[in-house]
Amino acid sequence: SSGINAEYGGNVITNLRANRNLFQDRLDNLKEYMGYRKVGKDLSNRIIRWFDYLWAQNHTFEEEDVLKYLPDKLQAEMAIHVHLATLKQVELFQNCESGFLIALVLKLKHQVYSPGDYVCRKGDIGREMFIVKQGMLQVTADDGRALATLSDGSYFGEISLLNVGKNGNRRTANVRSVGYSDLFCLRKEDLLHALNDYPEMREVLKEAARQKLARDAKPQQDEDNTENERRISFTNSVELADTLGKRLEDLEKLVLTLAKEVKTTNRSVVSLQKQLTKVYPTSRSSSVDETRDSSDSDS
Repeated sequence: SSGINAEYGGNVITNLRANRNLFQDRLDNLKEYMGYRKVGKDLSNRIIRWFDYLWAQNHTFEEEDVLKYLPDKLQAEMAIHVHLATLKQVELFQNCESGFLIALVLKLKHQVYSPGDYVCRKGDIGREMFIVKQGMLQVTADDGRALATLSDGSYFGEISLLNVGKNGNRRTANVRSVGYSDLFCLRKEDLLHALNDYPEMREVLKEAARQKLARDAKPQQDEDNTENERRISFTNSVELADTLGKRLEDLEKLVLTLAKEVKTTNRSVVSLQKQLTKVYPTSRSSSVDETRDSSDSDS
């Protein structure tokens, strides 16, 4: 038994060293290939940065290639040691029993996404769900606006995987990686296989997914309501402005009418004065003469 384990251990170490050398060889070959194919500088730099990130994060080899030399029991224990803590942080699985979680842990696949990469797009058929191990992603609208941010321990894709909601197995949102993101991927067939052994977990997962869907939908509903309120307010403002504009026009017309009436009245007064002057042209002068005569007689 100890000899077998030693042989497995030696194979693992040898494989790790070989993979390090293979990683560098692949990078060198890739650089040569991109130069030969005259790949643009932007794309070349993105690819090289992705390889640099893998190297820095010790993702220079595939876990399956390394762990395949271990017996099944040790593979399971290693996977549980590496991934179970992350899985337990995921809200979707917090009410699931340990045996089911262990079955899922053995099926998780590690994936790395570069800055700007879309993990999924709205309307696509969902064949897997994702758990964020490390990194930052954004849920975006069709016009590119960021609607939400996902970070370590977040998960997405479960709605279409479990056929919950009105969209069935279609993706309900776009998800884009902001920087480099390490994700765990759980394929639909692997989830269904685990549910065959733990059928009571199906409703537990669906209920958790429904609750998350309802929570996620509320801010959107609030945003829609706010937008409707803005539209109604804007419409009311436009209608009020139109009404005020019409009333102002009516008032201006009334002022013009009054001005005309005043002008007409002034003309009438002037005309009347002229007529009175013509009718009684000497009345004032006669009175003056009488007054003078009276004064002379008194003197």
